[in-house]
Amino acid sequence: MSNKLNGERIGQIDTPFGESQAIFKIDAEHGSFLFLSRHGEKGYSRTAPYVNYRANIYALKEHGVKQIVSWSGPGAINTEYKIGQYVVVDDLIDETKNREYTFFKNKGIGFIRQSPVFCPSLRLSIIDSMKSLKFDHAVSGTYVCTQGPRLETPAEIRKYASFGSDLVGMTLIPEVFLAKELEMCYASICYVTNYAEGVVDSEYRPGELFEGLSSDSDREAVANSVSRFPVIIAAIAGAINNHDVNCKCQLSMERYKKNGTIGDDWHEWVTS
Repeated sequence: MSNKLNGERIGQIDTPFGESQAIFKIDAEHGSFLFLSRHGEKGYSRTAPYVNYRANIYALKEHGVKQIVSWSGPGAINTEYKIGQYVVVDDLIDETKNREYTFFKNKGIGFIRQSPVFCPSLRLSIIDSMKSLKFDHAVSGTYVCTQGPRLETPAEIRKYASFGSDLVGMTLIPEVFLAKELEMCYASICYVTNYAEGVVDSEYRPGELFEGLSSDSDREAVANSVSRFPVIIAAIAGAINNHDVNCKCQLSMERYKKNGTIGDDWHEWVTS
């Protein structure tokens, strides 16, 4: 399978929460899907704390998206993971601050259960795709999401390890929570970029990526993993088509509908 996909730029979308990042329509063997880069269309123009998560999720919903597969490149706290390895995470710890976590600001709705954190049906499609492609992957892991953009201190990493965290990154929150509020399936594929501060001995090297937390061999392994993304996402698209959606993600707001607090039109649920 080719690792290149054909795409059409749809562009940025105006939402009640501001402008989203640009959306692209991608044509693949098993159908089409949309792609959005949360950090910017070209390069890394917006760090995690300042991503407009609400606008991005709203824009995808507006375009009819029902399932979101996200990418994240966290550091490893758990040394059982290898650099460049994929991890289909299954739990989260929130250590972010002052982000816009909800579409329901100043409203009396949004008490949504967070177990399972990620859509089990979509996770199964991802895991099946990884198996079929024979790519090295772990089928579970706990991701602690920090505020950023600074990296973590050694003491913070020890704290997160004591919480049971396996990976540390900055991007999955509040994406997964916002997707649930709009009754969308969400799951994530992580690719390990480095070992977190204090996990292994790393010399401080100014001017390099993460100032030395990532070695030349690490960067090569990560680049190899990233290069496979088009192949992986195309395989997931096929796996989704072969699976019956057997999850409750589309029922996240059901009790509010039943008691008449909200109607069926999701646009009316949100507030800017």
